Amino acid sequence: MFENKSILEIISLVQSKEVLVKEVVEFYLQRIKNYNPKLNAIVLLKEEERILDEANLKDQDINKSKPLIGLPLACKDLFDIEGMPSTYGFPNFKNNIAKKNSLIVDRLKNNGAIIIGKTNTAELGVGGHTTNRLFGPTSNPYDLNKSAAGSSGGAGSAVAAELLPFADGTDMMGSCRAPAAFANIYGYRPTTGLIPTDRSNEKNINNFPILTSPGCFAKNPQDMAILLDCIIGSDPLDPLSIDINGSFKENELTDKQFSNIKIGWLKDMNNNYMFENGIIDICETRLKELENHNIFIETLKTNINSSEMWDSWTTLRAKSIFDDTESMQIRNIEEMTFQAIWEYKKGENIKDDEIDKALKQKNNCLKEVDDIFKEYDFLVLPSAQVFPFDKNLQFPKKINNYELDTYHRWIEVFIMSSLLDLPTITVPVGFNENGMPMGMQIIAKKYDDLRLFAFTKKYEEIFNCSKIKPNFIN
Repeated sequence: MFENKSILEIISLVQSKEVLVKEVVEFYLQRIKNYNPKLNAIVLLKEEERILDEANLKDQDINKSKPLIGLPLACKDLFDIEGMPSTYGFPNFKNNIAKKNSLIVDRLKNNGAIIIGKTNTAELGVGGHTTNRLFGPTSNPYDLNKSAAGSSGGAGSAVAAELLPFADGTDMMGSCRAPAAFANIYGYRPTTGLIPTDRSNEKNINNFPILTSPGCFAKNPQDMAILLDCIIGSDPLDPLSIDINGSFKENELTDKQFSNIKIGWLKDMNNNYMFENGIIDICETRLKELENHNIFIETLKTNINSSEMWDSWTTLRAKSIFDDTESMQIRNIEEMTFQAIWEYKKGENIKDDEIDKALKQKNNCLKEVDDIFKEYDFLVLPSAQVFPFDKNLQFPKKINNYELDTYHRWIEVFIMSSLLDLPTITVPVGFNENGMPMGMQIIAKKYDDLRLFAFTKKYEEIFNCSKIKPNFIN
């Protein structure tokens, strides 16, 4: 009934009372029944009776001022939903019942959404692949034997298979951007503070960079804009939160503004990033197609020191994860995954002078990137260094038979945006000969989220990426 309807059309039908909220909810619940057993994207689901009771209540009082009215949404299992487990995919937390909602959950509910459950995550949110010992791996919707990336892979697969209209996520080291690339959808990491989060228990937020941001997924930017306008904006619980002057839904680029855009293609960062064969080619094919629409694109050789950026990132990330682990009061760290233990032990031994060095390295890289943005509107990098891999692996150990030196070197391509706080969106770019999707990151200056988003709307109008659907749901 709703397969070929946009989310905006579904909302309009509900608000005009041409369809019931209950009908919309039943449509998505049926898709979850049909396809989630193969995907393992949604891992905690409220009882159907409770969900339908809430839908019936909304049908009795359609509030047109609430944009998400009647839409069933599931939140990443790193966010709290009152009365539901917040497990983080960690066996020791399987009975960790949330006492209140995360800020993003409250904003979704206040805008009319029906919260139905949780999407799968990497265990403790660490690692670029959505698998954990509590629920197992999430499958890629384009090959059920392959990874959905991570850590927000449950959300990415759920959106690609239309189990959810759109979804939230979190992004530290590409956790929204990589799953989007692996699923032929859009994944967004905003400027820090644009989507607020409760930081009341965080220490040193003014002295230590914020590396993780809430983000989101959608089949197309038009759908994502509906979600974003409901969850952005300042909040007293987040002293870093910000307001922007405008709406994601309403903001547009004229054809003239679009054709004046200048893009810098960073490719493999001066031969310093490794990519599986075919990834660069797919991205460059798409960029050439963009050039046919009067977009200026130049391949850049930059002064960005990728080695310095990696050293800064791995120091600050490990320290951040160590602090988070301590706050979670995990008694025996040996019960965690290899990836989490690696970060904890590295972070445990980091000294103040090492943090000072990492911050100086970060600032050096930021200066170089700021200089590039004086000439270019956006920068572009691929959205993954490998194509979707065997979901039973913990992480890739090689790229093109080259042995990787850490568990997360295969997601190095994401660190520039996260370290330097640059709003970034993954856009689909096509498929390889095996039918595996790929994406590329479009990176903007800090606070330039609205223009970045307006550009991606034009991008989708040109390429119609959202029209392509995974074969297994047809």
